[in-house]
Amino acid sequence: MGAASESQTQPQQAASPRKNAAALRDMRARLNSKTGILPAFDRELLSSYAKNQLSIAPLSTLLAIVLCGGAATFSNLQHVGYWLVSILFASAVSLIICRRFDHQEIPDEKLKNWRQRFIALEFFMGTFWATLLFLPVVKDSSLQAVFPLAVGLVLLAMRTVVASNMPGAVLAGTLPITLAVLGRYAMMGGQMAPVMGGIAIGAQVLFSMMTFQLYRAVIQMLGFRAEKDAIFGELEQAKAISDEARRRAEQNNLAKSRFLATMSHELRTPLNAILGFSEVMKDEIMGPHQVESYKEYSTDIHKSGTHLLNLINEILDLSRIEAGRHELNEEAILLVGTVSDCARLLGHRAKEKGMTINEHYEENLPRLWADERSIRQITLNLINNAIKFTPSGGRIDVTVGWTSGGGQYISVRDNGPGIPEQEIPTVLQAFGRGSAAHKAAEEGSGLGLPIVMGLVERHGGKFSIKSKLREGTEVIATFPRERVMKAMPAMHQKPNGSPQPEPPMPMPSAEKISLRKAV
Repeated sequence: MGAASESQTQPQQAASPRKNAAALRDMRARLNSKTGILPAFDRELLSSYAKNQLSIAPLSTLLAIVLCGGAATFSNLQHVGYWLVSILFASAVSLIICRRFDHQEIPDEKLKNWRQRFIALEFFMGTFWATLLFLPVVKDSSLQAVFPLAVGLVLLAMRTVVASNMPGAVLAGTLPITLAVLGRYAMMGGQMAPVMGGIAIGAQVLFSMMTFQLYRAVIQMLGFRAEKDAIFGELEQAKAISDEARRRAEQNNLAKSRFLATMSHELRTPLNAILGFSEVMKDEIMGPHQVESYKEYSTDIHKSGTHLLNLINEILDLSRIEAGRHELNEEAILLVGTVSDCARLLGHRAKEKGMTINEHYEENLPRLWADERSIRQITLNLINNAIKFTPSGGRIDVTVGWTSGGGQYISVRDNGPGIPEQEIPTVLQAFGRGSAAHKAAEEGSGLGLPIVMGLVERHGGKFSIKSKLREGTEVIATFPRERVMKAMPAMHQKPNGSPQPEPPMPMPSAEKISLRKAV
């Protein structure tokens, strides 16, 4: 457990310096960046601007042709053609610059220069679009009065959408257009000029506010995406650490299993010799001892060897249960009969300590589909614990009966010193013993209850402990309803004397399967 806790805390301790280092790098990058954001965000914003310019090129060309058609209603076709050629030339220059940025690997230290180029490019494009409003008027047209404002609004919207990721570029591209609209209406004069100029200024303010709102939304979105990528990276790293820890745990578990398998053979072989020869010496089969102390020594050797062999068996049983390799040889058993045999087997030991075992069994309990060896081990451990932890003159109640859900249970209650509530999780752990147990009970390995709990869970049941200080302890092993078997229907004779089974009782499918296994 100590090694496992250290292996879990080490990745956490190592993760903290990594997070601090990442935060320090981000802060240094923000301080070095002129925009106050991460270079990765700068690159993303500039790349988005370049892609917007490339994607909107066909639409801007179509818009230029449409505007030329509108300008041709009041201006000379030659001047309109010159303007169309100039705007197409400016668009071509813009596309070349944007394509160059999109196809090159730009280092972080040169992003500032490219940002300035894009701002200058946006001012260059806005100025070329604005020159449309100053084409000479050679003939009257009803479109002449609203044409500058309409063109200004359309161009403001277009430049705002294209450069929304860079507020500086939006201002550089839209201010020439707004100033051109104001200058055009100033040249035209009349009562409509102030109104149209006010609308143009309001549109400039509105689109500028929209630009900053979009910019903040984009920065927030990039921040969320960076956090998501960081979380994914941490999850992948955590998964890699977890996989490595699992691989090591599997290797350690395999090594433990091999060690236990080897040591069980290496330890049991000499222990059997020790137990055999010490029993021969204890019983004086080869003749009486000349020194009386030798008989006591051989008795102690035999007891110690027996205790050690039981400890090895318990460790191996717990290891198999925890590894899920404990096989159940299931059959139909009478729970009352098995528990009664165990109580009778330990009854002599209880009498030696001056205590009584009271048995309370439900009558006519049907058979249980379970491993009889495991049930005996569960019962013997529970009663043996009660005997060890109950003082002389105490009482032990062993009960077998129905559960409220239709299952069956084994209950062992004693009037011993009890277990403090905060120590119950401790006694359920391997080699765990409570403080009161050290004072009141005989020495033990602390493996009995973990083994019982593992065997009950292997049967799909539940194990619980109820205890109060100076009042006693009750341990309950519950087996589910699915393991309880119904009795076979009675047989009756046909007129010719051959037996004929009665119609079978309705039974759940799980119980039918269990019954077939028993047969």
